[in-house]
Amino acid sequence: MVKQTTLSKIEELINRYPALENCRNDLINAVTIICDSFRSGNKLVICGNGGSAADSMHIVGELMKGFLLPRSIKDFETDFYTKLKTEYPEDVEYFANNLQCALPAISLVGETALMTAFANDKSSDLIFAQQVLGIGNSGDILLAITTSGNSVNILHAAKVAKLKDVKIIALTGRTGGKIKSLADISICVPADSAYTIQEYHLPIYHMICIAAENEFYEK
Repeated sequence: MVKQTTLSKIEELINRYPALENCRNDLINAVTIICDSFRSGNKLVICGNGGSAADSMHIVGELMKGFLLPRSIKDFETDFYTKLKTEYPEDVEYFANNLQCALPAISLVGETALMTAFANDKSSDLIFAQQVLGIGNSGDILLAITTSGNSVNILHAAKVAKLKDVKIIALTGRTGGKIKSLADISICVPADSAYTIQEYHLPIYHMICIAAENEFYEK
């Protein structure tokens, strides 16, 4: 179970965006399984196209460093910090003042060499599926962002994720599209056009990042 202060981030989101009330249970479930996955030493893998590709990279940027809370390695990474002091005492102060604890997240949209080579040599609609095959492990989570719910390369990635025992959270639009039948959790925002769907996606994934950070780094 996650902390009550973590779940309160969902309430804060819905207070700001009342139209997301119908997404409450899916948001609770998404935050819970993401936190449980991180707690077990697993990672979040994210993919999307166009604006959703930018969102994928944005999410990694919030999780892999401090977002709203301080995450000094001196305060939270005790084993790492102990080893640092023993092995590289000359770097302790610099590292401790700058390095921050990370929640492991990978965006699949940034591997330009891999994606272009695979699209050219094999199939462009499997560029994300190939990466999930390569790095997805049981207990990981795939956050599949698709405004239509029907993006073929996202659907293929989700199918490979299921075969790899990777849980799937879909972040999509009102109908859910085809991704809804593949996902373990579908967050279907109350909008229909791509840009209005994306206007809901941003505060949702910000909330997820804030909630996860709170779960592990709230003092």
